[in-house]
Amino acid sequence: MSYSVKEAFKTLQGEGAQAGRAAVFCRFAGCNLWSGRETDRAEAVCRFCDTDFVGVDGDGGGKFARPEDLAAHLAALWGPDRAFRYAVFTGGEPLLQLDAALIAAMKVEGFEIAVETNGTLPAPAGIDWICVSPKAGAPFVQTWGHELKLVFPQPELLPDVFETLDADAFGHYWLQPMDGLSDGGVMRINSTAAAVDYCQAHPRWRLSLQTHKMIGIP
Repeated sequence: MSYSVKEAFKTLQGEGAQAGRAAVFCRFAGCNLWSGRETDRAEAVCRFCDTDFVGVDGDGGGKFARPEDLAAHLAALWGPDRAFRYAVFTGGEPLLQLDAALIAAMKVEGFEIAVETNGTLPAPAGIDWICVSPKAGAPFVQTWGHELKLVFPQPELLPDVFETLDADAFGHYWLQPMDGLSDGGVMRINSTAAAVDYCQAHPRWRLSLQTHKMIGIP
C-alpha cells in the first residue's frame, strides 16, 4: 500500500510515560472518527480533536509509495546516529495505515516504534509502545497496551468504565484534560481541575499534561 503523511518532524514526546524523549513523529492523514473538516465536526464521533490531519501538505508530509521510502524519510529526519531511534506514529488514526510492512522497514532502520491510536482497530505485531486514547461512542477494540490516555472529561465515557479491565491490561492510566478549541483556555483550566480531583480520589489514574505545548515545540 502507499502511505499518506500529513506531516513528519523530530521533536520531544510531550505526553505520557515517554515524555521528554527525542522522537520522530509521523502524522498520518485520515481518521475513522472525523473527516477533519469543520463542516463535519458536529456529526463526528470525535468532536473535540484539535489536530490538522487532512491532506499531505504539512512539513515533512507527502505520499510514499513503499514502506522503505517512508522509513528512509523518517530516518533522515532523525539523522545519521542510529542510537535510541524512536518513532511515534499518530494521526488522525495511524492504524488505518501502519502495517506489518512499514513496521518491518522501520526496524531495518533501527527504530523503536510507538503508536498513538483511538483503539478502534487492532494493533499489528511488532509495535514497541502502544498508547490507546478511547473516544466516547467509538468501538474499544485495542483493549491492551502500555498506556491508556483518556481525554477528560468526556461525559459519555468516564474513567470508571475501564475499571473492569484486567489489572495488567495497561501499564499506565492517564487523564489528559480536555482543551477548548477557541475559548481562551477556560475549558483546559476547568478540565485540569476536574482531572486533578479525580486522580486524587482514584490513584490508579495519573494526570497527563501536554508539555510540548507548554514549552512551545511541535
